[in-house]
Amino acid sequence: MAYLGARRRTTRQSSSQATNRRRSEGGLRGWFASIDWNGVRFRTVAVLFFIVWGALWVRAGYVQLWEGPFLAERARRQHMSAETVSMPRGMITDRNGHILARSVECRSVYANPNAVTDVDATSTALAGLLGRPVDQIRPLLAKKRSFVWIARRVDDATAEAIRQADLPGVDLSREYERIYPYRQVAGQLLGFVGLDGKGLEGVERSFDDQLGGLSVRQAVQRDASGRQFYVDSDYEAQPADDVRLTLDLQVQSIAEEEIAKAVDEYGAKWGGVLVVDVPSGDILAWAQYPFFNPNSYNQYRPGEYRNRLAQDALEPGSTFKPFLIASALQEGVVNRETTFNCENGLWKTRYITIRDDTHPKNTVQTVAQILANSSNIGCGKIGLELGAVKYQRYLSRLGFGERTGLRLSESRGILRPAREWSEADLISSSFGQSLSVTVAQMAQGFLTLANQGVYKPLRLVATDDVGGGEQRIFSKNTTKEVLSMMREVVDGGTGRRAAIPGVSVAGKTGTAQKARRGKYGSERTASFVGLVPAEKPQYLVVIFIDEPSKVKYGGVIAAPVFKAVTSRVMAYHGSLPDPGALTPAQIKAQEKAEARAKAREKRKGGKEKTVLGEYRSELATKKTALPVRDSGTVPDVVGQSVRRAVEMFARQGLVPVIKGNGARVVRQTPEPGVRWAGKDSAPTTCVLWLSEQE
Repeated sequence: MAYLGARRRTTRQSSSQATNRRRSEGGLRGWFASIDWNGVRFRTVAVLFFIVWGALWVRAGYVQLWEGPFLAERARRQHMSAETVSMPRGMITDRNGHILARSVECRSVYANPNAVTDVDATSTALAGLLGRPVDQIRPLLAKKRSFVWIARRVDDATAEAIRQADLPGVDLSREYERIYPYRQVAGQLLGFVGLDGKGLEGVERSFDDQLGGLSVRQAVQRDASGRQFYVDSDYEAQPADDVRLTLDLQVQSIAEEEIAKAVDEYGAKWGGVLVVDVPSGDILAWAQYPFFNPNSYNQYRPGEYRNRLAQDALEPGSTFKPFLIASALQEGVVNRETTFNCENGLWKTRYITIRDDTHPKNTVQTVAQILANSSNIGCGKIGLELGAVKYQRYLSRLGFGERTGLRLSESRGILRPAREWSEADLISSSFGQSLSVTVAQMAQGFLTLANQGVYKPLRLVATDDVGGGEQRIFSKNTTKEVLSMMREVVDGGTGRRAAIPGVSVAGKTGTAQKARRGKYGSERTASFVGLVPAEKPQYLVVIFIDEPSKVKYGGVIAAPVFKAVTSRVMAYHGSLPDPGALTPAQIKAQEKAEARAKAREKRKGGKEKTVLGEYRSELATKKTALPVRDSGTVPDVVGQSVRRAVEMFARQGLVPVIKGNGARVVRQTPEPGVRWAGKDSAPTTCVLWLSEQE
């Protein structure tokens, strides 16, 4: 054994020596030849494997533990998106459920320019389908954005054509379009909705939170091409609420039809009508002309869709006088028979000059006569007796100078504190100047008179609760007395054209000058406020006609509108009585009115003979013969004085027939500009109607 061990050591030593000898003999080449390359390769592969394996574990740990939440959110955004899902806007209806505004589903076209493969081809295809120039579409698709609108709210046929075209990067979105089935009916009141579904004017804007409802975010999954498809959501959008107005569609149509006739006939800037149901305070009609169709709101100017009945504050004129009379009666300053010197129609104070124009210029008039004849001088003196503090306090309690609470965009009007009133302000505000009010405020004020002196808020939304503690402003006796005086205005005063056969009417006419840059110009606002029946009003009707270009007086142009609207509304509700079936009180009042009318006709006839006689005498003195009608046209005498009009017709060889009272001509027959017939024809009858000014 010892021998074998010694031999192995001798062999290893011999091998080592041989190797060393080869290395020394072969140098570096020999060293490489001596390496065990199989072992080296094995060890190298093993080391690299463990390095890569370790790096992968490190990277996986980093991705999973450190960047995991970020990458998961990024992946979710790439494959899922969220969009706002809205319910259609709520409907707007009238009191009987007729739909005034509703939303219908439609489609809009949008594109992802990043996903469009061929901009030119896609632009050409869309232009043909949408009927638009290619130059309008190509810039949209060339944008470096992920979303652009191509067309909003297209019709169903166009949407289906685009869907079938299957253009890369182009898709359809669901939206809702606002439709107004009755077109211009109550257009300014309803307002309109913009492209984003938000209310921009009128009821649509004021009740946008209620009509718009709540929206939710819904998940939408996308495929590898970026196209979307819907998946079920765990949430549902909150349905929008409807708004039911107090309007009556039929009454609204009646009011719009009649005010349109008046505005067109007299060349006015605009006109408006409010019809109110007195017992409830509900507004049955909110009519304004020229009309506005919210279905095509972008074709109108802001002034055309402005809700003027709530937003335009104007000087009311003589329709404001009943509030003065009621305040003075309530304070005990005057009674029905209190008299005032009306200065023969011209009153020069220390600061201003007041005129009564063509009204009866009696030196002394009672309070009832002052209201019936609409005497500015008489009202000015009553205002001085009442005082600014008391008068302003009553006006404030009636709601002037404040919004009515209809939840619309309204003007406050102008009613300054009493401490800022001068004597001239007090006098002028007594007959409706030096302050401004809206038509809605006028309706609110007269609703208090109609409600026996108790303040009752107007109501536009049927679900609104406008109840509460009663606020009495005038006593029952005061309002009864004022309504009685207002009835005399219609029976024999400036509002005779508002009389309805068989119905007792209380009303007041108004013709207010309009201020321009601090001065009063030639523009006027004609108005009339009426209540029927006068004893216990059921309906309150307020008419405003702004800047009529032909006749300017409320008793001439606004009072007939009241008669037409109220008669048709009462007939619609079945409350218009048979004109032949009058009550004893109505018969007695009618007999008195007829007696007064006969007396006026008699006085008018004497005056007419005097005027014509003086003119004929003048012609005879000058030895001027009346010419015979031959060629030429009928002269235009509307707006001229009686004497001047008679003179112009007399020079044409005719003596006109005079009808009505007043000093100026408001209408004529034949119409101006009509050619006279030849000299051999039958005589032409010429009729001139005179003014009835407040």
